Amino acid sequence: MPKILSIFGTRPEAIKMAPVIKELERRPDDFTSIVCVTAQHREMLDQVLSAFKIRPHYDLDIMKSGQDPLQITCAVLTGLRSVIEETRPDLVLVHGDTTTTMAAALASFYFRTKVGHVEAGLRTKNKFAPYPEEMNRRVAGAIADLHFAPTPGARQNLIEEAVDPKTIHVTGNTVVDALFAALAIIEEDPGLQDRFAEQFSYLNPHKKLIVVTGHRRENFGEGLQNICSALAKVAANHPEVQILYPVHLNPNVYGPVRKTLGNMEGANILLIDPVEYLPFVYLMNRSYMIVTDSGGIQEEAPSLGKPVLVMRDVTERPEGAQAGVVKLIGTGVREIYSSISRLISDAAAYKQMTSSRNPYGDGKAAQRIVDIIHAIFRVER
Repeated sequence: MPKILSIFGTRPEAIKMAPVIKELERRPDDFTSIVCVTAQHREMLDQVLSAFKIRPHYDLDIMKSGQDPLQITCAVLTGLRSVIEETRPDLVLVHGDTTTTMAAALASFYFRTKVGHVEAGLRTKNKFAPYPEEMNRRVAGAIADLHFAPTPGARQNLIEEAVDPKTIHVTGNTVVDALFAALAIIEEDPGLQDRFAEQFSYLNPHKKLIVVTGHRRENFGEGLQNICSALAKVAANHPEVQILYPVHLNPNVYGPVRKTLGNMEGANILLIDPVEYLPFVYLMNRSYMIVTDSGGIQEEAPSLGKPVLVMRDVTERPEGAQAGVVKLIGTGVREIYSSISRLISDAAAYKQMTSSRNPYGDGKAAQRIVDIIHAIFRVER
């Protein structure tokens, strides 16, 4: 049986790789599935592993306070040497655009091991936006032997980079699979529903809930300050809303957000620590809209019928904007405030953003990916 080594290290990777790993586990007669985590993010990663009941075979535990991409790259490369030497996988699966992804692909290349890239082909064509994710994804794409592109647009990006079309497979995005799995877990467990209702009992059901996430590296400094100023203005001028911001623990995020918005906490602006994946899905599902600089949320929220305002100037996920379910609003105070205000006040504009189909998938991406891998190894053997 082919040995498939899945390597990931952050919360977003774990969420999106979980459906693939569970699908591999469901087929023990076809594959030997091995899981290695780098723990580029420690606590947030562990929360997802627990939610999806994934037990890694290897844990590099590389996370250190204040680490930068260079330190992460060195730690992943060094740590993976013994893992790859010991397991001798037939295929390494990496996901997306993290530094773990790039370094794991590079380590696999050094061992002449085949690489499959899940969520391949996303591009902004600006190497510093998002930083360092754009170049992480390009490096992984240059090394990969199999490219699992979530959309036809991602496939076209790879073709334009001279990737062999025979190695590119359009599968949808596994984040939709993970979202549907999470919703099922919540819906099938009344006790869990009660727990989340109690956990967020401070939310006012009569107000429009705006869930905010903002933590990207390229927004550190002025961009994040603008985001906070715009949110403060929304809170001051729209008493009919409640803004909930789970604040990332990175000091470059936590400090500025608390400094600007901490004295406004009260009835309609709430700052909380990051929440685990399942309660965050609960919050997204309960929200009126989502305002974010995240990548994955752009793909998840449309399946919940929630409009997404993206606080970035460019995105490697243009399909949502093209479908009208996502809107890029940049990081200017005026643009953020006016975009949020419009969706609060303009019912037609709100309906227009919530009525389209999610362009990122139907919840069957992981099954397609594993079927493709199985077919390829069956032919080769």
